[in-house]
Amino acid sequence: MDKFVIRGGKPLKGEITVSGAKNASLALMPAAILANGTVKIYNTPRLNDVFTMSKLLNSLGATTELNDHELIINAQTINNQVAPYELVKKMRASFYVLGPLVSKFGYAKVSLPGGCAWGPRPINLHIEGLKRLGAQIDLEDGYIVAKAKKLHGARINFDTPSVGATGNVLMAAVLAKGGTIINNAAMEPEISNLAEFLVKMGAKISGINTSILEVEGVDYLDFAAIETIPDRIEAGTLLVAAAMTKGEIKINNLEVKHIYSIIAKLEESGLKMTYNGNHIKINAADFSPKSINVATGPFPGYPTDMQAQWIAYMAVADSSATITDNIYFDRFAHVPELMRLGADITVKDNSAVVKGVKKLKGAKIMSTDLRASASLVLGGLAAEGTTEVLRIYHLDRGYENLEMKLKALGADIERVKTEEF
Repeated sequence: MDKFVIRGGKPLKGEITVSGAKNASLALMPAAILANGTVKIYNTPRLNDVFTMSKLLNSLGATTELNDHELIINAQTINNQVAPYELVKKMRASFYVLGPLVSKFGYAKVSLPGGCAWGPRPINLHIEGLKRLGAQIDLEDGYIVAKAKKLHGARINFDTPSVGATGNVLMAAVLAKGGTIINNAAMEPEISNLAEFLVKMGAKISGINTSILEVEGVDYLDFAAIETIPDRIEAGTLLVAAAMTKGEIKINNLEVKHIYSIIAKLEESGLKMTYNGNHIKINAADFSPKSINVATGPFPGYPTDMQAQWIAYMAVADSSATITDNIYFDRFAHVPELMRLGADITVKDNSAVVKGVKKLKGAKIMSTDLRASASLVLGGLAAEGTTEVLRIYHLDRGYENLEMKLKALGADIERVKTEEF
């Protein structure tokens, strides 16, 4: 097991490139199940979650090959429609295979999902959407079993715009007979990336980038290639890192339009930036952040995956800020660990009140989930002295070579083996 040792207080300086988006990759990869041919996915990040999804596809009989950042998937060899608990428990996004499997093969048996150790993340929207498309759904020994001779089009309305459910139902609908309308669909860029991939395969989808997706089912999908969008959460994390360390950096290979909500909040905090379509320059020398409230929401709102990082940022701001998570109500496991660095934070229900302090101070702290890990690294970068961040395997699920990128910007951070269990 590894840990990070961070000697904080060094401003980040230089130029860095954002990797492909984890959340987009984990939707694009199961979509390959639907193709009658080999697909290529460019700009695929080398992450533990990507490796886990590859193992899952391999267990179904597909072949996967990751060359540098080009992923090649051949799903024509699939001969098994059972996604086992041993793999699905590692990552909730594994549940994405349910829709494409039942749509193409008429049968899927997928373990109830696992993943981050926080919060109820219900799958009812996935299930109800697939039922509307004609799937028979049963629960057997911890597995969701879906059966259908042939899915049919339907009108589906989500009570809340779920990214996972939108992706699963969209993948199921493209091979269904007739037309499907998905109302209140998630508009996250990762869903648009998925929809564009399906269209390249031959799917008929309109309304991409909107909350109403209209699908006309087709008989088959063909081979295609797609480029994974840049990771907007990695980009946001790097921006906050520069702000917290009073750094001066340029971030390349990002989509500014995907992070407008993050940029707006950083600008409200007083940070000066210049940006165009695919890069941002930030100069935070002699900068002291103002305390700014944040409430998370579905895209284009402020992302829940940046909530922990904002709490870390506000921990060194000038007064008091309230951060409310409207997506996941109990996603605050990072708070006690940030408090070990000297942060002043009080949590009540789904909100955290953060009173800024002049300085954080290094300590030994422990990661509990992916985004919590990022917030602790940010705290360590800004803190005086040495910070040890334990259990960084969480971070390796979603950030590609983060310590190497931070090192390239001048951070004093190293990965160290530990005997901690």
